[in-house]
Amino acid sequence: MSTKIVMYASSLCGYCMAAKRLLKKKGWDFEALSVDGNRELRAQMTERTGRTSVPQIFFGDKHIGGYDDMAELDSRGELDALYNNGSGG
Repeated sequence: MSTKIVMYASSLCGYCMAAKRLLKKKGWDFEALSVDGNRELRAQMTERTGRTSVPQIFFGDKHIGGYDDMAELDSRGELDALYNNGSGG
């Protein structure tokens, strides 16, 4: 079973755009939550991740990190396994 991907993002963020491109290239559906002008959503992101920068990417309940973290997992061949194993548990 594939996992639900949620990404906290900003429309002006180059790393967010890169993350979206990588996910689209893989053909994976994802939900992008815009934190632009949304203090509550940004606060939720910070509480969940301990980070204030975007993007912050979740595969199910597992926090993957930002774009660099996701790209590193992909380069090591681990990203597909996280996606295909549900929550990556």
